[in-house]
This record gives sequence, structure tokens and C-alpha cells, in this order.
Amino acid sequence: MPDLLLLARPRHWIKNAFVLMPVPFAVAAGATLRPGLLLLGLAAQCLVSSGIYVCNDVLDVEHDRRHPTKAQRPVAAGRVGLTSARLLGLCLLLAGMTLGWMTGVLDVVSVLAAYILLNLTYSVAGRQVPLLDVFLLSTGYVLRVILGCVLVGAPPSHWLLLCTSALALFLALAKRRADLVAGVDGEHRPSLAGYDRGFLDQALAITSAMAVIAYALYCIEAEVLVPGREFATLPFVVFGVLEYLRRVHVKDEGAMPVDLVLGSPVLLACGAGWIATALWSVGLP
Repeated sequence: MPDLLLLARPRHWIKNAFVLMPVPFAVAAGATLRPGLLLLGLAAQCLVSSGIYVCNDVLDVEHDRRHPTKAQRPVAAGRVGLTSARLLGLCLLLAGMTLGWMTGVLDVVSVLAAYILLNLTYSVAGRQVPLLDVFLLSTGYVLRVILGCVLVGAPPSHWLLLCTSALALFLALAKRRADLVAGVDGEHRPSLAGYDRGFLDQALAITSAMAVIAYALYCIEAEVLVPGREFATLPFVVFGVLEYLRRVHVKDEGAMPVDLVLGSPVLLACGAGWIATALWSVGLP
């Protein structure tokens, strides 16, 4: 049972915080917040993402056995059989889609289905192609944000999608850099043959700048922000991106974004500051 739970990676549910990102701004713009619906949709995304993690481990089992750290995962290490893992993955996906259907919002089911299709495309073929692999990974984060907008009945703004896309690309590129630093080669992940540290360092600089500039422009353009409070959240965004970038370059981290964030009191405090100032900037208690 502990290995089955480990296989589902509940720690990685923190990535689904992207579902909640647009909520305060949408509510301030007049969207209706239904907590039950929001929590149901969030739970559906958590189960679906866990199902995808299990499917990835099944499809990637041979490559994982040649990886310095992934070889300890339950399937790669042989602690969970392939049949059991396939059954668990299918059950998690079906449970997640069922919860999505229970929201009564057809677009929720559509976004979850798109998320599953996207990740299966990545697992089967997309991760073998340089750049396509990181674009597919980053799109998964964008779909989380879109799901949050759907759950509160608000259309996603162009600035929100641009900022999320740039930030997600930044995280995905940092993972590839960390793989190269760890000595992972194209035998484990074919797309790595198309990268080197020089290119990834430049790409990280570009995407981090894109994310910060897009967010700053959103602060200027957003009509939901209280006058005089438009830039309250910006320092936390800039600081958070730079701190993440510092740890990627100085400590060669980034292979596991969840572990990096949860293991950094600075980034956790920065996230708490962003939440507090985001609520204050839109005039919510």
C-alpha cells in the first residue's frame, strides 16, 4: 500500500495550485465562486494527474531503471507489478473523470480529457523530440489554469495565459537542465540529445523574463485590481522567479520542482506573500 500511494505521487498535487491562481481575480471581476464545485474540480484534477503519473511510470519503466534516482520508483524497482500499476492508473483516471462529470460542467470534462490526451501524447512520442517535450509539459500547467477559469465561469485573460505559459516553460526547461547536470543522457531521455547547458541557460533567461514582463503588463492592464494596489503582488513574482533561477544555476536544482519549492522556506514564504497581496490587490478580505 505505501508503494501504491508513492506511485500516485500525492506530493505533486501541489502543482494543481495553478487551478486556483485565477480564482481571486475572477471573483473580483464578478464571477460566482461555488466552493463545492471548485473543490470537486480540484479533486478531479488531482486524481487525473496521479493517474497520468502512474501511466508514465508504466510506459517509462525500462528507461527509469537506467536513471540514477528514478530507478527507485516502485515500478522500476519491481516493488509494484506492471499489472497492478496499470490497474491503479486506470482507476485513478476513471475516478478523476467521474468527479469531473459530477461537477455538471461539460467544459470541466473537456479540459480533463485534453489533459489526459496531452500527457499520453507526451509519454508515447512527444518526450523524444527536443523543444516539443517542454512545450507539451508546459501546456499541462496552462490547462490547469484554464480548468480554474472554467470552475468559476470566467474566460482566461490573454495575459494570464501568456504568463502561465512562460512560467511553465521556465519550469520545464529547468528540469531538462537538471537532467543534464545529473548526467542523464539521450539513452534515458532521447530529447536530451538535442540540448546543451548553454542553450538551456539562454532559454531559462528568456522564459523567466517573459513571465515577469507578462505579469507586470497584466498588473497594468487588469481592471479588477484596486487603484494604487496594482503592483502589490509583482515583487513576490519577481523575487520568486529569481530565487528559483538562482537555485537552478547555483545549486543545479530544478529536476523536481515540487521538492525544490517545498524544501525552500524562502519560496514558501514568497508564495504566501503573493496570496496575501493578491487578495488585498483585488479588494477581497
